[in-house]
Amino acid sequence: MRMNIKKLTVLLLVLLLVLTGCGPEAEAETETRGPISQSRPNLEDCTELGTPLADIRVRQALVHAIDMDTVIEALLQGNGRKAVSFTEPGPWLNPEVAEYDYDPEKAKELLAEAGWPSGYVLDVVYYYDDPLTLDVLNVIGSYWDAVGVKSSFRKIEGDLASQLWLAPENPEEDDARVSWDLAYGAVAALSESEFYGRFASTASNNSHTPPVEGLDERILRAAKAPDEETQKALYGEIQQILAENVLAIPLYHQDCFIYTSDYIDTAAAAAGNDQFAYEKDILNWTTTREDGTLYTDGGPVEYFMDPTVNPGQYLYQELVFERLLKADGQLNPGEGQLAESYTMEDRNLEFTLREDLFWQDGEPLTAEDVKFTFELYMKCPGANSVLTGVLDALEGAEAWKNGDAEACSGIAVEENKITFRFAEPRADVLKVFSQWPVLPKHCLEEVKPERLQQDDFWEAPIGSGPYRVEETVFGEYCILQRWEDYRIAGEGNVEKIYMAASGETDENLVLWAQLDQLDYAWGKSTDEAAAIAEIEGIHARKVQIPYTRCFFVNKYPHESYYLQQEAAEPTE
Repeated sequence: MRMNIKKLTVLLLVLLLVLTGCGPEAEAETETRGPISQSRPNLEDCTELGTPLADIRVRQALVHAIDMDTVIEALLQGNGRKAVSFTEPGPWLNPEVAEYDYDPEKAKELLAEAGWPSGYVLDVVYYYDDPLTLDVLNVIGSYWDAVGVKSSFRKIEGDLASQLWLAPENPEEDDARVSWDLAYGAVAALSESEFYGRFASTASNNSHTPPVEGLDERILRAAKAPDEETQKALYGEIQQILAENVLAIPLYHQDCFIYTSDYIDTAAAAAGNDQFAYEKDILNWTTTREDGTLYTDGGPVEYFMDPTVNPGQYLYQELVFERLLKADGQLNPGEGQLAESYTMEDRNLEFTLREDLFWQDGEPLTAEDVKFTFELYMKCPGANSVLTGVLDALEGAEAWKNGDAEACSGIAVEENKITFRFAEPRADVLKVFSQWPVLPKHCLEEVKPERLQQDDFWEAPIGSGPYRVEETVFGEYCILQRWEDYRIAGEGNVEKIYMAASGETDENLVLWAQLDQLDYAWGKSTDEAAAIAEIEGIHARKVQIPYTRCFFVNKYPHESYYLQQEAAEPTE
């Protein structure tokens, strides 16, 4: 019943906009769900700025045009909150941050002042395909159309990092290396610096924001801040700059859900920031299933994702690979994992590796693997800003990245010890080494950094963690088998983990629960949670984390998408 009420509410909202002359024209295939496609922009309508979105008045108008409170009430059923920033809940939110109310008349005025090109159609990309995303985009497209802004929505797939987060070679002069106007996505950041760092002009994943006065300086100061209070004040100033200039558009904070079945005892593991959903003491979990199998989601649809962008988003990243340090449910770095011990002194971070470490193919895991991994990460385009922000502070980082050195001088190996020497301080140093896994040099030493995701290694990755990849049918399932040679036995009895392929969506969770094939999962859909809660033997609990849906706004000149479209059209 809840699903039907929500659907009806959404349809009535969109229908109201259409009947008042505000919505997009109805498509002939009325049963087809998802954003309504429009014709692409006319190049002649673009402004001298290279994109209408370079004008702050246009960006302000897009925000004023959306009645987000109504969207949340209609679609999230109380399981979310309107976002005015990307930090909530938590102690970092600046209560004075600029907020934009729903005001369609103000939106029209701003568009008129900016000289909005009437023939332009916003090219909006998204990569989730869950029902909520499609409903939200449909409604937002209607709100924009009500103030005279046409929009076209398209789902991108494949190597998302290269399509979303490639920064211009020279942010002061070059056009965008991505083709979209706005990218709809979600942020569940490792730390404040992960999100706000991507707006620094030097960030390797800043594909959307040219240099902004005062922003780089504050982002750098926050990364080097000596204490939390200093950081908090700086992040408040950064939030204000982002909001006043509408450098991105936060939409809503979405509650998430953890599902567990009666078969599984998670040994009192606490749910934390569950973009990284799988608690790390799974070796102590027990199951009453006779075959020792745990059923979950998160299996690869097309290929195993490399960890440069989201280091713990998928189960296999947590269990197949290991890090130098462990982290708790709130992502706070703790004791060693691959490292037996570590010391930090005078900007020198030294790790001593455990004895007798091995890869799952029997090859020794050494300090050379650690050095290789982080030198590789330093050159990977589109990498997470927390990772790049820390590694770029190493001595010799620039020379290594530019090809002027054969190795990074700030990373030194001596037997089973590896030392990272930093030229300047960074607040997230330990977080990096507790989140990004060590990769096998002998498997990847020939790979080019920009081709890491495309390497054959990701068809059957080899790690050093407690579970190894046994069998994979992309788009269907992946089976992880407990690695019999792992150095820690654990007290649990989960021998196999069956991961149904689900990618970015959890639309099949209800079906798997009904088939008695869902023991543990993390999801976002309110409708799915309500349906699963009605199934005997499985339980849903809500967790509030800073999981923010938003639009990234591309303010660089960009004509590449439309020129490519022209080139792709058949000629007479």
